[in-house]
Amino acid sequence: MPKKDELATQQTTSIELTPSAKFSTYALREFGTSVAGEVNATDYQRQLIQGYFIAIDRSLKTAEENRIKKNESNTNKAYNNDLAISWNTVNMKELVLDVVHYAKIGLDMMQPNHLTAIPYKNKKTNLYDVTFIKGYAGIQYTAEKYALNKPKNITTELVYSSDIFKPLKKNAVNEVEGYEFEIINPFDRGEIIGGFGYIEFDDPKKNKLIIMTTKDIEKRKPQYASAEFWGGKAKRYEGNKQIEVEIEGWKDEMYMKTLKRFVYSDKNIEIDPKKIDDNYQYMKMAESRYVEMETHALIEEQANTEEFIVPEIPKVEVVKVEVVEKAEKKPTESKQPSWVEGDAK
Repeated sequence: MPKKDELATQQTTSIELTPSAKFSTYALREFGTSVAGEVNATDYQRQLIQGYFIAIDRSLKTAEENRIKKNESNTNKAYNNDLAISWNTVNMKELVLDVVHYAKIGLDMMQPNHLTAIPYKNKKTNLYDVTFIKGYAGIQYTAEKYALNKPKNITTELVYSSDIFKPLKKNAVNEVEGYEFEIINPFDRGEIIGGFGYIEFDDPKKNKLIIMTTKDIEKRKPQYASAEFWGGKAKRYEGNKQIEVEIEGWKDEMYMKTLKRFVYSDKNIEIDPKKIDDNYQYMKMAESRYVEMETHALIEEQANTEEFIVPEIPKVEVVKVEVVEKAEKKPTESKQPSWVEGDAK
């Protein structure tokens, strides 16, 4: 039977070999060094940061697979990206600031549609900046956390051409804003004609109805939206010849996500100024940085096609990431950061 000291040593060794726990400790230590001295993180926040490591690790592996595939498919090897995507090539200084601030807000990367990590290659530093995008669940969580009046319920629905939708606006007769909605043919609802969100409060007189037309939704469609998701025309190669094909995409899902993002936005759920903290302000700054980075990256990618004029702006190359579960491959041999040993668990 092992002695008490031997058991303690075994337990300590086990903890030390957990990559996600190492990352959490590393991130909090570096954050404290860079910003605020010693960080008072709760056990839950440490748990969130460990989840960030697992999610980011998956994203980096997926991005590396896509980088290799893209390089192999490039007919012009001048467009190849020769910088491997791994923890060794990530801008860790910026990453630790992001993960600690987002964890203190409470966003959970292990929950669907909360937060997604995307690595972008920065040609100035020759490193990858890992940026975070809030999904609609993350937007809703943040809106409710910092809301002046927290809603008790939020309903979002797309409206199709065969549905019956009637808004009931607040007026002298009707004290509570509301709606009537009926799905006539659930199996063939026709084309999408719009959508609505209904925000309910403890005081029904404060209830709010938000209506979006398809035109309103299309206005918020990304400039370089992928046809794989939004549908439309996409370029494909047959042999060495480039052709255009029509793709159905996932239009309904993209419309619903756009609708939810708008319904949960600051415009419709008022933020309480007294609740705004350093973490919220940092998140807003990071989101602005991401929008700028994404724009530069998309222009860079489009510049590799014909008949596209590139403005004179700093170049940043994008690495597209599909955040999906895949069977993990054995990692290539490379020197790992001090806090990473083995696969993420």
